[in-house]
Amino acid sequence: MPQTWATLAPDLYLELRGTRRRAGLEQALREAVRSGRLGAGTALPSSRALAQELGLARNTVADAYGQLIAEGWLSARQGSGTRVADRATPAEPAAGVSRPSSARRRSAYDLLPGTPDLASFPRSLWLGAARKALAAARNEEFGYQDPRGLLRLRERLAQYLARVRGVRTTAERIIVCSGFAQALHLLATTLNGQGARVFAVESYGIGLHRDIIRAAGVRTPPLAIDSSGAVIDQLRGLGAGAVLLTPGHQFPLGVSLTAQRRVAALEWARGSGGLVVEDDYDGEFRYDRPPLGALQSLAPDVVAYVGTASKSLAPGLSLAWLVAPSKLVDALVESKRSSGARTGVLEQLTMEEFIRSGAYDRHIRRSRLLYRQRRDLLVARLTERSPGVSVTGMAAGLHAVLALGSGLRGRDEPGIRTRAHRAGLAVQGLAEFRHDPDPEAPAALVVGYGTPPDHAFAGAVEALCDVLG
Repeated sequence: MPQTWATLAPDLYLELRGTRRRAGLEQALREAVRSGRLGAGTALPSSRALAQELGLARNTVADAYGQLIAEGWLSARQGSGTRVADRATPAEPAAGVSRPSSARRRSAYDLLPGTPDLASFPRSLWLGAARKALAAARNEEFGYQDPRGLLRLRERLAQYLARVRGVRTTAERIIVCSGFAQALHLLATTLNGQGARVFAVESYGIGLHRDIIRAAGVRTPPLAIDSSGAVIDQLRGLGAGAVLLTPGHQFPLGVSLTAQRRVAALEWARGSGGLVVEDDYDGEFRYDRPPLGALQSLAPDVVAYVGTASKSLAPGLSLAWLVAPSKLVDALVESKRSSGARTGVLEQLTMEEFIRSGAYDRHIRRSRLLYRQRRDLLVARLTERSPGVSVTGMAAGLHAVLALGSGLRGRDEPGIRTRAHRAGLAVQGLAEFRHDPDPEAPAALVVGYGTPPDHAFAGAVEALCDVLG
């Protein structure tokens, strides 16, 4: 391994000598990798060696390395040190095909929706909760568990969800899952086993969710979305056994299901014997309006509520909770049991302690303030530099929809994404979330403002404004 940066890359060494802060060091290294000045597989000096060369604190260098490893620019393995990650750039996907994970690996700025700021994950608090939870755990809690999950976590979730989202449940009706995808898979396969062959979805949403439902042998006819949310009247005549809704903050358009349509959805469920599946994917993040209570609170007998820690903490925790109507609990538990799927005990123990101690509430409050500030900066800079762009859907959540105007259509979105990629930005077009392709639909981008680390966010917004003009 090279022992000094002067021998590794003399020109880069001189550039790095001018950095005095972690943010500058990260950006210089990121650009060196992106431009190819540091090739894939290149072994980097240790954080101690680099810190000595540059006259920086070792923690500053170690944190910079850690951030670039988390972003995928560098890799680290025990015994082989830190190296430049393999960042071969794949061909651009065809129009309408989403490759968010690849875009994240090869872009300096990640503005893809759906992920929080992973750099702000409360590591020390989570570690403290884990230590305390492990010390207090009973021996039997490390054995084979109820497929619903640890009882103490389910009891804590029942209290928490009642307090912050108005969810009406007991621990017996909560099933802890490894993520929303698992919860949806359990619901789709269980309903199919009970004879349901149609599972309606919103006309804009996540393609993976539709794929999961279809894999269970169930059709997914779309419901149109307007300013009042999903058009519930379109459920009539579909013969649907269930409908998947994001009533609090439609993904990705950002509208809320109005009170009238909430009532209509519940009336449909009661009249048809169907099930409303409520995806409360970002229920903790409301900025410009009072929090909307969960739809489940109005009718626990016909609504299955699903929430996760993916937006509030991190998707890597693989924690979600499915609150099921009483009539479905046994069948769902049997589906999970027969699938062999389990959720890690350590994560469940830690999550229970994290909620019990109040650390979860404090983290949510800090995150809500952070994301609101980012959203406000995004809107202000776009208003100033890109007045032709209309920003909507950002009263809650971690993303906004940017209507591009100027006569641009869905067919133009791949070209816009390519320009963004060349500027180091990972973005997604609205067309990628459509149930059915429509190249004539107005062009828009779905921009996530949660993912970039705090120090990189302003630069990401400026790069986006440069692309949009």
